[in-house]
Amino acid sequence: MHFSTPSCFLLPILALLLISASSAQYEEQEEELIDPLTYLENPSLNEMLPGLSYSCYRQTCPDLEAIINRKVKEWIDKDYTLAASLIRLHFHDCAVRGCDASILLDHPGSERWADASKTLRGFQVIDDIKAEVERKCPKTVSCADILTAAARDATILSPAPGDATGLDLVRVPFWMVPYGRKDGRVSIDKEAQTVPMGRENVTALLEFFQSKGLNVLDLVVLSGAHTIGRTTCGAMQHRLYDFHGTGEPDPSISPKYLKFLRRKCRWASEYVDLDAITPRTFDVMYYKNLQHNMGLLATDQMLGFDSRTSDLVATLVSKPSIFYSQFALSMEKLGNTQVLTGEDGEIRVNCNFVNP
Repeated sequence: MHFSTPSCFLLPILALLLISASSAQYEEQEEELIDPLTYLENPSLNEMLPGLSYSCYRQTCPDLEAIINRKVKEWIDKDYTLAASLIRLHFHDCAVRGCDASILLDHPGSERWADASKTLRGFQVIDDIKAEVERKCPKTVSCADILTAAARDATILSPAPGDATGLDLVRVPFWMVPYGRKDGRVSIDKEAQTVPMGRENVTALLEFFQSKGLNVLDLVVLSGAHTIGRTTCGAMQHRLYDFHGTGEPDPSISPKYLKFLRRKCRWASEYVDLDAITPRTFDVMYYKNLQHNMGLLATDQMLGFDSRTSDLVATLVSKPSIFYSQFALSMEKLGNTQVLTGEDGEIRVNCNFVNP
């Protein structure tokens, strides 16, 4: 049996995007350089996807946003690293089959069981939220909608510059999540292997993002989520000792940073912060690190060098407000990737299993 909610109707467009980007194809050679400030000069309307609505659960589950926000805050208060984990879990979901909660399905051969998903965390947070939502609004809210909103709240609840001093804060602005996504019934481990894992070149990253309807600006800005969170040393040890089979370290790593990483990452199972300077603060230090050859993953560091992305990195360093505003817009765009609506999916009662 498959449960569904009343149709979510398209509402009037509520906001203007601050930044837009071209969907031009990118090539390794002879690419046309883009002035990052042009993204500010050409706002475009944020088009609502058919089947999604800001008022979808207004009558059927009016406390949904409050439940999600409270639960996410409770978990992050206990373990601050879960903020980055929820953002990453959302990305891995949307990167395969779109934002359909297929990453949450827990059975042999599912995306969740893939090698690329072994370090994903946050599943228990979504289960906790879903259990509470089912008590208040049974068979009404999809796991895909819960995961999308949880990633939003994990972002805005992350510590921002100035939190400890009481100064005026500049943080990622709250953005409204349109609801009405349905949960997918298919989850295949091999498909999860297509998600970027930190060793791709910039062209491969651009092509992957473009295949999801995202552009170069979204790539650079969403990569900025690495300003918080951590990864296992095994994901980047090849850069320390045997880069591309040379038997030498990656020459792009700052010598001082290389020494630090070699001390920190003696074991592949150890964890290392993606941002070595301010790992708990959602700020633009990630981009500053790239300019100082301190990008942890190879894919991060290349964004600071490549002619198609380096100017954007420099702009975000010099104008942090652009990063905060655009991160909200790019996350909203990510959350609308290839969503299922109407009769194309279901509303799971348990996020780990399709409905019987």
